[in-house]
Amino acid sequence: MTYAYLRQIPGTKNLAKQQEDVIGYALARGIDIDKEVVEHSSKNRSIEERKQFEEFLHSMEDGDNLIIDEIWILSNRIEELVKILCCTMSHNINLFVASQNIVITRETSLKLVMPLLNELRQETSDRRSGVGRPKGSKSRSKFDTLQPTILQMLKEGRSVSSIARELGVSRSSLKDYIESRSLKELIDNTFIKIGQPLKTDIICDEMLICPFEQENRNENKTKQKGVN
Repeated sequence: MTYAYLRQIPGTKNLAKQQEDVIGYALARGIDIDKEVVEHSSKNRSIEERKQFEEFLHSMEDGDNLIIDEIWILSNRIEELVKILCCTMSHNINLFVASQNIVITRETSLKLVMPLLNELRQETSDRRSGVGRPKGSKSRSKFDTLQPTILQMLKEGRSVSSIARELGVSRSSLKDYIESRSLKELIDNTFIKIGQPLKTDIICDEMLICPFEQENRNENKTKQKGVN
């Protein structure tokens, strides 16, 4: 199974541009994408708040493919990105990073991974300093928090006027937002929508042991001690 993973975070490359780059990468390499996974975030949430993303990763099977546009799409926090990579590697998930044209697998050397993390750290620093903006990014909009709802309504065949009336917003403003984010183009493909994340604690103290599974192991140990 091959998944394309897109994540909308305010101030970063929009979903349509991510989709365009990921699909172009897959076509060039003869890779068939089975599903697109879209995660919406009103802010750059911590991994502890992305329980449904964790569940998605665990739904993937040994040998599945996950294609992303850039490594920071998973997270632009180094420590959290390491947790995610530990999880994909431990489950033998092939992670394709389109912009860097690399594949991260269980056999991938850390010499390849570390430069990516250093590049991410520099990009994060530049954005905080106001140096440039990722290609395809947009300024924040009042509609960003409503984007999952807007996408769902468009997928149901609702008109812009109908959506605007239900949301109680200006039709012209909503139309401009939909066009600027290319939302209608997004709904032409089958995708899994990851909604509002739930909170959970994550412990990662072993390389190549999925940090989310490590948490469950620790919980089970605690329960067993309580029984004994």
